[in-house]
Amino acid sequence: MSESVEVKVRDPEQLSNRAYAVLSGDDQTDRLCQAIPESACTNLPRNYLLNVSNGASSKLAEQVAGPNVVLPWLLAALGAPAFLIGLLMPIKQAGSLLPQLAIAGLIRSVARRKFFWIFSGLTQAACLLLMVPAAVFLPAHEAGWAIVILLAIYAIASGTASVAFQDVVGKTIPKGRRGRLLANRAAIGGALTIAAGLLINQYIGRGEDMVVYLGLIFLGAILWFLAAGLFGLIREEPGATAGGRNAIDEASQGLRLLRELSGYRRYLIARTLLLTVEVATPLFVLFGQGILEAGAVGLGTFVIAVGVAQVIGSPFWGKFSDASSRKVLFWSALLAAAAGVLALLVAVLPESLRTAPVYALVFVLIGLAEAGVRLGRKTWLVDAAPAADRPTWVAFSNTAIGMLTLAAAGLGLVAHVFGLNVMMLCIIGLCLAGAGSAWLMPEAADAEREALSKQAESAS
Repeated sequence: MSESVEVKVRDPEQLSNRAYAVLSGDDQTDRLCQAIPESACTNLPRNYLLNVSNGASSKLAEQVAGPNVVLPWLLAALGAPAFLIGLLMPIKQAGSLLPQLAIAGLIRSVARRKFFWIFSGLTQAACLLLMVPAAVFLPAHEAGWAIVILLAIYAIASGTASVAFQDVVGKTIPKGRRGRLLANRAAIGGALTIAAGLLINQYIGRGEDMVVYLGLIFLGAILWFLAAGLFGLIREEPGATAGGRNAIDEASQGLRLLRELSGYRRYLIARTLLLTVEVATPLFVLFGQGILEAGAVGLGTFVIAVGVAQVIGSPFWGKFSDASSRKVLFWSALLAAAAGVLALLVAVLPESLRTAPVYALVFVLIGLAEAGVRLGRKTWLVDAAPAADRPTWVAFSNTAIGMLTLAAAGLGLVAHVFGLNVMMLCIIGLCLAGAGSAWLMPEAADAEREALSKQAESAS
């Protein structure tokens, strides 16, 4: 009798180990625990599965209540001014990246960094919840401004979570498994994105039905609450708290790293050029609207196409990234350039062939490229940064890129002044330049050795 009870008690752990082995390609006989404490290795299956589940919830939340799809449609349905709709994506990108340098030192001063992610997730949920009464009770103009301000707070919380997330991953997931972790998060998020696209396809035309939009935002808030709870269950070992710095000191330290470490410097150059890939999706929508017949652009179709790309590409990119995140960035940039070339080819097709389903192939390519860039740059940074300096590496690079994100809006200006074809040629050129800079980057292991060598020189 006692034996049967013992078997039942152990079953959940066995299921957890089996699920972890399937998702990560690791098992107890050859479990890799490089660069994490032995105690963290014991909790590896649990932490891995919780991290993947957290990613699935947060990725879906971003799709059903994000500034790329739902919030613009909500503001349009409210009758908010068009310029407010144009502010959504720049505020989301800059707001999530610019403040990271200021909070990196604070995060370093706390032994368990997961609590910053939890607080950030709850803040994002609260911001979405507050958007609902703002949309219901305020006049259109005031409602639009309220939603934009709440999105700015949401974005700052997202940036805080980003720094904490990369540090927690560095402490709980070993090298050689981080790429697959990010890939699993993205792949499951991609599958859920497909579901979100189907939902949008079904309901997007009902602009008068505010219940649909507000319901999606409410669902996004619930998903952020769930994501925060899942992240809170991760067993994180206490980390070093010495060496915390304020924003000015962090900036000074980041500039020192940029000056002394050629690997980090080349990474930032590549990431700057590859920013084009990460902000390109709305520009491809703009190009599609220009070349397709009126009413031909099915927004839900494009969302589904990007989701399909994530499901297809993420497992491949994840495995590839654990072998060489540098090459992932290189090939992703080439794919993005290919997407631009394909878009130009679709533009010269006969009118009968210039349809949303045909143009969706472009979105599959740019979706594959974006997934590869996001996964590759995160894996490279987590693997290359020494544990003690990881928050500074992450925060400085994100803050620098946040400043440059606003410059990426210049591609829209190019389209306005010179036309869509010139804009697409600029995208192709920047992607090819990004591929070249990624090829010149060192592998993450070489960059880490360079950083550790500099640390040893400074200590001696």
